[in-house]
Amino acid sequence: MDLIQILGYLGALIIGIILGLIGGGGSILTVPILVYLLSLNPVVATAYSLFVVGVSSLLGALQNMRKGLVDFKTATVFAIPAFIAVYSTRKYLIPAIPEELFEVGNFMVTKDIGIMIFFALIMLLASYSMIKGKCANCDDEDSVIHYNYPMIFIEGIVVGVLTGIVGAGGGFLIIPALVVLAKLPMKKAVATSLLIIAIKSLIGFIGDVENMDIDWAFLISFTAFSVVGIILGVWLNKFIEGNKLKKSFGWFVLVMGIYILFKEIL
Repeated sequence: MDLIQILGYLGALIIGIILGLIGGGGSILTVPILVYLLSLNPVVATAYSLFVVGVSSLLGALQNMRKGLVDFKTATVFAIPAFIAVYSTRKYLIPAIPEELFEVGNFMVTKDIGIMIFFALIMLLASYSMIKGKCANCDDEDSVIHYNYPMIFIEGIVVGVLTGIVGAGGGFLIIPALVVLAKLPMKKAVATSLLIIAIKSLIGFIGDVENMDIDWAFLISFTAFSVVGIILGVWLNKFIEGNKLKKSFGWFVLVMGIYILFKEIL
């Protein structure tokens, strides 16, 4: 195993630690690590990311279930359109995208470049969500849960398609939606989000199993490092304040997003 591979597996550990510490965000690093450190094709990287994110989020969701923080009704309402959308995106949309998208001057935008540019834009959105912090009334534990079913359904489809294209969990979109559309308090929104992410990511990955050859030995070993990281992150959460870390990580994601844009375009 060379130095680059060691750094790649170290990256998997860091992904897990961040997920364990702040309940989301770490998955946004999975695709850049797989593409730039481990030299995977972006389409394969987004598929592998779904598995890593799905397994890691499931572990976090199980921990939250034991604490009674998961709202199963909200998770069901949101997850059904989301996992249908993500499965359809991986099974039908991604294979249907042509290898050459369009040309700007002498620069050809290929499928791989297009996916990475779109991913970078999602990173910029995620960084904004993490930097700006939480909303004013998100911690109201006594708030009554109301369901805006049409909007939750539409949001589920949108998040599902985005997850299918970029391979990230989309927690930065799901959590605000659960707070605004279902009036969930922040702790329940984060816990419920992990279950939704786990369901739609793993079902989306099934769409890839049917379309490509999976290197299971690598994928399971990479995921194992992420799972160890989550366990470590949950433990570190007792000593590190998650909100401050979230903003710092948001700035890091912002820089990474800008870097990917420049790297792919220039």
